[in-house]
Amino acid sequence: MIGSVPAFTAADGTRLAYHVRGEGEPLVVLPGGPMRASAYLGDLGGLAAHRRLVLLDLRGTGDSAAPADPASYRCDRQVDDVEMLRAHMGLDHMDVLAHSAGASLAILYAAAHPHRVRRLALITGNPSALGLRPTPEERLAAARLRSAEPWFDEAFPLLEAWLTGTGDFDEAMMPFFYGRWDDAARAHDAAAEKQTNDAAGDRYFADGAFTPDATRAALRLLTAPVLVYAGELDGGPSPALARRAAEAFPNAEVAVQPGTAHYPWLDGPEWFVRRTLGFLDA
Repeated sequence: MIGSVPAFTAADGTRLAYHVRGEGEPLVVLPGGPMRASAYLGDLGGLAAHRRLVLLDLRGTGDSAAPADPASYRCDRQVDDVEMLRAHMGLDHMDVLAHSAGASLAILYAAAHPHRVRRLALITGNPSALGLRPTPEERLAAARLRSAEPWFDEAFPLLEAWLTGTGDFDEAMMPFFYGRWDDAARAHDAAAEKQTNDAAGDRYFADGAFTPDATRAALRLLTAPVLVYAGELDGGPSPALARRAAEAFPNAEVAVQPGTAHYPWLDGPEWFVRRTLGFLDA
């Protein structure tokens, strides 16, 4: 325990914390960001009313300690942390849900430990572990779907400049990541700075993190059902990229939530819970 927060010790001695919400069958949840504390996931739109969410704070985020070796922030180096959590919980196999950048960690975990995964849900997942990344063109095509929004005329040129390398990231672009740019979305976005370890995030996708051909080969042994989940308005991944990612798994299905972007449990919680729970409980 770290204070009142449950914790376990990783193989390198780093103390890692996790947060438990809800009752029922456990669902291990891996956050994105990359390297954002799991607090931003909340109760996943009410999913905690149906499953016991076990939300891992990745090393150096939230209530987890920073590692002695910063190189261990790299995505593939954290696969053992997920396996140590499974062992700590005493589970022979487990259901896993991962969001955004956390999906690449989940994919690497499934490739390394295919028999430990019962069901895998990749929510608006970053498929870099499969050698897939959204292109600027794909992101801009998704952004143009928002052309009727009052913030579009200001935000779109900034997004275009950032994606084409002629401008820096600007907070004015954040509405593209949400299906509705309302007070809840603004509050969720405002919390990101304090919840995210930017230095660790810079190392998460470092060179050497991914070997897509080897990962794809290993995933042939994954018998677990996989849900690849996309938001209709999201550019990373777009529904089309989610479908391409699903082809890497022997037993996968794709869900596209209407009217949502990168945080579907915020944009449409009832739809999200119904679809996700339908997959997990099938």
